[in-house]
Amino acid sequence: MLEKLDRIDYAIIGALQKNGRLTNLELAEAVGLSPSPCLRRMRKLELANIITGYSAQVDGERYGLPITVFMEIRLQSHTHDIVMGFEKAVTALDNVLDCYVVSGATDYLLRVVLADLNHYDRFLRREIQVIPGIASIDSNFAIDKIKHTTVYPRPD
Repeated sequence: MLEKLDRIDYAIIGALQKNGRLTNLELAEAVGLSPSPCLRRMRKLELANIITGYSAQVDGERYGLPITVFMEIRLQSHTHDIVMGFEKAVTALDNVLDCYVVSGATDYLLRVVLADLNHYDRFLRREIQVIPGIASIDSNFAIDKIKHTTVYPRPD
């Protein structure tokens, strides 16, 4: 278990966030280690669940899901059954890429990707509005993407 990350750990994480397809040799060269210690450190970061996985980044428009909707959901009440039922239902929806519990006037913020406005209407009526316990739904459509990154900054 890692107790505290050092500059090499942050360098490994940063390099992998920018290019998750680096070979161990390329990663070792990028962070100034030999391959064996670099691989050990990377494995420790994975075992500590600091690095939680690897994936390909996809262009939603070229993929066929060009519409991004941010949905603000407010529940009728916060009973265990309503909260757990909502969270279980939303987790099962493939078009929901992110779901956050948030503070403020709403309870949840969802990031949803869709093919078009007809798909949005079907998704709203058949997937979201049928979830028990929802008091309100506000949808905000992304007009343009100014910045998107998966690279976390160093915390110091």
